[in-house]
Amino acid sequence: MKKIIAFAGSSSKNSINKQLATYATSLFDTVDVEILDLNDYEMPLFSVDNEKENGFPDAAFQFLSKIESADLLVISLAEHNGAYSTAFKNIFDWTSRINSKIFQSKKMLLMATSDGDRGGSSVLEIAKNRFPRHDAEIVGVFSLPNFSANFDKEKGITNKELNDALVEIIKQIN
Repeated sequence: MKKIIAFAGSSSKNSINKQLATYATSLFDTVDVEILDLNDYEMPLFSVDNEKENGFPDAAFQFLSKIESADLLVISLAEHNGAYSTAFKNIFDWTSRINSKIFQSKKMLLMATSDGDRGGSSVLEIAKNRFPRHDAEIVGVFSLPNFSANFDKEKGITNKELNDALVEIIKQIN
């Protein structure tokens, strides 16, 4: 059985990226899925001074342990001003200080969504460039534009063309 760890790069309680990541995991064949909430991994704002004075937060080790337990990571990144959300970036900063290869050679389905036409494409480009340097094996990339027009909480992706594209990516990963 394949173990999937999925999360949104967002701390929003109603995260559209968490909805997309959760939906994507439902499309995989028999798997064990754990959806993480970044709010469970809150840490002080990263700084070298904070690290020297207080060491690493337990939450950083816990997050890395979750990554280690996965066979596949499903990550849907929120885009804030064209980049990662502060919540994700802070976790990324802390964990990369413990292990610069934070993704630990795990396969990754990398996604993003937004209510705009570009579907988080700016943050996807940043992550596609950056994550392999931290030992991610990106096996699929998907962007969902205009989330509110193309997604339903009960049905998932309502745009057939976009849904088919995600299903095809997942078939190739399975």
